[in-house]
Amino acid sequence: MREIIHLQVGQCGNQIGTKFWEIISEEHGIDQLGMYRGTSDLQLDRLNVYYNEGTGGKYYPRSILVDLEPGTMDAARAGPYGQMFRPDNFVFGHSGAGNNWAKGFYTEGAELVDAALDVVRREAESADCLQGVQLTHSLGGGTGSGMGTLLLTKMNEEYPDRIMMSFSVVPSPKVSDTVVEPYNCTLAMHHLVENTSETFCMDNEALYDICFRTLRLSNPTYGDLNHLVSATMSGVTTCLRFPGQLNADLRKLAVNMVPFPRLHFFVPGFAPLTARGSQQYRALNVSALVQQMFDARNMMAACDPRHGRYLTVATMFRGKISAKEVDDQMLNMQNKNSPYFVEWLPNNVKTSLCDIPPCGLKMSATFIGNTTAIQELYKRISEQFTVMFRRKAFLHWYTGEGMDEMEFQEAQTNLNDLVSEYQQYQEAKCTDEAEFDEEEIDDVDESKEIQ
Repeated sequence: MREIIHLQVGQCGNQIGTKFWEIISEEHGIDQLGMYRGTSDLQLDRLNVYYNEGTGGKYYPRSILVDLEPGTMDAARAGPYGQMFRPDNFVFGHSGAGNNWAKGFYTEGAELVDAALDVVRREAESADCLQGVQLTHSLGGGTGSGMGTLLLTKMNEEYPDRIMMSFSVVPSPKVSDTVVEPYNCTLAMHHLVENTSETFCMDNEALYDICFRTLRLSNPTYGDLNHLVSATMSGVTTCLRFPGQLNADLRKLAVNMVPFPRLHFFVPGFAPLTARGSQQYRALNVSALVQQMFDARNMMAACDPRHGRYLTVATMFRGKISAKEVDDQMLNMQNKNSPYFVEWLPNNVKTSLCDIPPCGLKMSATFIGNTTAIQELYKRISEQFTVMFRRKAFLHWYTGEGMDEMEFQEAQTNLNDLVSEYQQYQEAKCTDEAEFDEEEIDDVDESKEIQ
């Protein structure tokens, strides 16, 4: 077995995480009390990837719920699947992080982090062969961004050879919850660049757009948004949980998707997404899935892939699907849109096939793109950061927790470097004349060392 430990940190992380467990439990036939009520042996076969078995045939999620205030935990406990979680796996403080990254990383979060790590260790020791850790959190608030990155940093030191992946909700252009989002996000990114193997970026605006445009929901709730995110999360890990013709695990995904260590930020998508009333008017076949997957309106982060180029792409198909048809459609897609794929990475689309479709669908597909267009996201955050930081607005809240202004400058430089790195590979050509100058690359390396 290759187990995954699931961490949900902060309010956003816990809401997404709880929704994720609802979807996973439904797929594996686990009821709200953790008892198996499934119909197929396949549901039980690799249940251990996400669940531990307790006494009396009860299964409970290998999930650790962390927050700096008890409110979110109470909500999770009171929810439909609240009885399923192990009571020891709730780790919470009482003070809250107050949307302050420094509180989550340096003061309040640092006091709670050992308690959370103890639970992680206990789960890791009971695992047969730990594949990795997945974290759900948001980058705009205090606990998810501050304590989330602190946990990742600590776990990376303790389990350096395991895959660390995060599902991160990044601040979006129009939907803003707090004024200090650019600070929190930049400081968190500074650590995500170093400490995760793969990060899936979503944001509320892109999710709202999918709800409005595609699903035709007039006023979507956070529950609807979280459902989209958890469908993607379930798709990414399907191959570990169910048998298929061509399987991919987290490590295969990382190896195929990350051409350069710092560029591990992906834009996810999911298909099919159709409005409730118009489902019967739509053919559900591989070509329709591929079309919708690559559609810019289907991306879960507010950046347009047409403004950049794909370094790599991974797709997971689920259901009774012919492998040849998938290969043909994907090849066709690449040939038609060749300008949008970098030509110096041949065969940069990875596909995997799993036989078991999600509940209620005949087939589905999950899309993960490593596109240089994601720099739009970071440019926007960097600009908002600069405007505030120039006037030192709100800075006293952070320095009051013992932070230094230098750390802000470092984080900002790191984010800007990331943007220029994406830009550099977007413009890279395959021809001999335009090969990278060796000196140029040496200069880049030296400048990083100097920093």
